[in-house]
Amino acid sequence: MTTSINYYLTPVSPWTYLGAKRFRMIAEKHHVDVHLKVVDYGTIFPKTGGLPLPKRSPERQAYRMMDLKRFRDYLNIPLVLEPQFFPSKTRLTAYSIMAAVETLGDHQAMIASEAVLSGLWVENLDMDDQDNVIHMLNNAGLDGAKLVAHGLAHQEDYDQKIVSDTDQALADGVFGAPSYVMNGEVFWGQDRLDLLAWRLQQEANND
Repeated sequence: MTTSINYYLTPVSPWTYLGAKRFRMIAEKHHVDVHLKVVDYGTIFPKTGGLPLPKRSPERQAYRMMDLKRFRDYLNIPLVLEPQFFPSKTRLTAYSIMAAVETLGDHQAMIASEAVLSGLWVENLDMDDQDNVIHMLNNAGLDGAKLVAHGLAHQEDYDQKIVSDTDQALADGVFGAPSYVMNGEVFWGQDRLDLLAWRLQQEANND
């Protein structure tokens, strides 16, 4: 039986970026049925005890920066620590990822998410600019113009879906990004991917 994982993300999270490709590789290896869901952590944080970055204590903000540097070096993954256009001001990248889910499926949507996350966290681009989003999606082998156009044409529907998927994330016990939920078990953060892979291997061994 195929294992299913709800993958909750936001396309502005550096932690989601650090884990995006690694999670896709794990999902491919274990033939996981991934359900990618873009959610609103502005809604999730106040309901689960979290704070947006500017409201966190100086100590927590300093630790976040130190941890980003460590994981960048440990994983040997390029990362702009303080991108010029963070945070994004629109949902353009979210709509583009959701357009990929709808028109291409979740696997291709994971590739789309990696592309737009890289635009922000590697290329230091303004990902509220349609041309930049299209460029990054095209570089990933996708039809960027088509995905952006579809996303913008359906943004009202996608806004509603973000609300419903955010409600589902809360029901699943999600409080941070990225989160991977398998059989009711929450794995929060890209630093839990080894544990997720271990759990998937356990399931495979028991089949």
